[in-house]
Amino acid sequence: MPDRTRPPRPDRSGYVAWRSATLRWADIDVYGHMNNARYFELIDTVVNDQLAESVGTDIRELPAIGVVAEVSCRYFSEITYPGILELGIVVERLGRSSVVYRVGIFQGDPDGDGALAAAEGRFVHVYVDNTDPARPVTPLPDAVRAASEQLCAEQPT
Repeated sequence: MPDRTRPPRPDRSGYVAWRSATLRWADIDVYGHMNNARYFELIDTVVNDQLAESVGTDIRELPAIGVVAEVSCRYFSEITYPGILELGIVVERLGRSSVVYRVGIFQGDPDGDGALAAAEGRFVHVYVDNTDPARPVTPLPDAVRAASEQLCAEQPT
């Protein structure tokens, strides 16, 4: 029988870079908590913002672009309006043509109720030729690899 043990709820120490986002009234659903679609928007945005800042150019203009191959989210506690969200980013795996990110979403006092993630997303970019998206690129472009290495919990050797 497969092991169905859920990984532990992440804390802030598991992330390398940080960004923040303001929770908007429009982000809240009829039940009073953040809408599921908004989690995925935040995960996508924070990864691409971090990458663009680290690379220092418009990532859409690179010879290879990252397309989303997989995205998922584990939910631990409700995120409610109003508030500021803090999003931690770390590279889980740096491959030959792909990068796997984890994004922790936190709300609240870092020394109190916001010490543990309210949710954690997993986001996989596979790099393809910018002129032929059907063709994966190996190895990763140098600028993308360098930017991704900065986000690794353990620095590559």
